Amino acid sequence: MNVNVAAGGAPALTPEIGGVSSDAGGPRAVRKAAFAATLSTSLEWYDFYIYATAAALVFNKTFFATDSEVVAAMSSFATVALGFVARPIGGIVAGHFGDKYGRKPILVLSILLMGLSTTLVGFVPTTSIVWLAPAILVCLRLLQGLAVGGQWGGAVLIVTEYAPPHRRGFFGSFAQLGIPIGMVLGNGVFLAMTWALAPDAFMSWGWRVPFWGSLLMLAVGFAIHRYLEETPDFQQAQAKLATATAKRRSPILEVIRHNGGTLLMAGGTYLVGIAMFYITMTGSVQVATTTLGMARSDVLLWILLAALVMIPIVPTTAYLSDRFGRKLIYGIGIAGMGIWAVPMWTLIGSATPETPARLGIAVVVSCAIMSIQTGPQAALFAELFPPETRYSGASLGYQTAAILGGMSPMAMVALVNGQVDNIWRVGLMIVVLAVIALICLFGLIRRDAKRHSEARSNQR
Repeated sequence: MNVNVAAGGAPALTPEIGGVSSDAGGPRAVRKAAFAATLSTSLEWYDFYIYATAAALVFNKTFFATDSEVVAAMSSFATVALGFVARPIGGIVAGHFGDKYGRKPILVLSILLMGLSTTLVGFVPTTSIVWLAPAILVCLRLLQGLAVGGQWGGAVLIVTEYAPPHRRGFFGSFAQLGIPIGMVLGNGVFLAMTWALAPDAFMSWGWRVPFWGSLLMLAVGFAIHRYLEETPDFQQAQAKLATATAKRRSPILEVIRHNGGTLLMAGGTYLVGIAMFYITMTGSVQVATTTLGMARSDVLLWILLAALVMIPIVPTTAYLSDRFGRKLIYGIGIAGMGIWAVPMWTLIGSATPETPARLGIAVVVSCAIMSIQTGPQAALFAELFPPETRYSGASLGYQTAAILGGMSPMAMVALVNGQVDNIWRVGLMIVVLAVIALICLFGLIRRDAKRHSEARSNQR
């Protein structure tokens, strides 16, 4: 790959071609921003992920139960997918207001919306009115999608716009750490409830406990509002716009007009990562417990261990991206997922209740490889867009790919169709997505090379 790298290993980007400005906060401000990003994304992804776990373990046997396990699973995962459909809408709305009024207030509002909507899922009634509970779940899942669609961009920019340029990848990874930490928290709570309660008690009320814990989000939102300042890059962008003579367009329209191709390519690079993530972390749970007949506690324990493996790898690969280039490390992660996909699902297909380690190896290696892409992603997406439209650009690029991620568990159920012999097909789907992602990544590399060439020509 032809990756341009500046001194110290940071990508040689400038604000005019999508880079992040050189000014940043002091060490204490950077640490505060990193802590806030990690805490907010951890709880945000905990909230978003426990719904998917409940859909794989509970909702298909309660609110969406039918005579067909396949139909029940498809219906349950369809509500999961709705959250992903809402994520780009949340990204658009949050990006618009985040670029106009600041990263911090939109981040806080997103956190509060997620906390309230997730807590209410735990109070959805079991009712004889067949359509009522599913309808309530759909509404609350849509609110979750809107919240996470706005939150990711805010958390990423809060930390990357405070970080020094030569360490932006490393500090940006603290926002990404929320993904595995949220999974560990979510799986840990579900696993604890599985161990502590009889199966009937778990299905009756035990599954609700993880959702009630989301009230903690309200305290996090207040703390960020109280103790964190707006980012230096946003303040500079506002000062620049205040002196501009031309009337400013909507940020989202600006980013689509001037960086539409970058948006599509950025989203395309993440197609394989988000599909691999949700198929591994929720889809495999459904296949293992329903099609393979494995114990719920065994499956959740392996998912928990897989998430733990991600935690040290994410900042490590982000640090490497500061030294060797974002796109190089990011591309290694994409290629790794494509190479591992078919062996992974062949291994899962051979797992049995007596051999759960085969499932464990498959998901642990999958999460380790996914982490290579996850680490540098925050800084990479932030550096693709100028400060004036960065919230809109980074959020929309990331959340557009999320639509496919939400559909991937449904696609997995359709491909497997309840037959163990069909499980390898899921791996083939991941390979196709990896090829698409690599094509998009090479498109971004060529775009950067062209813009650097134009910038050098203008300087002569």
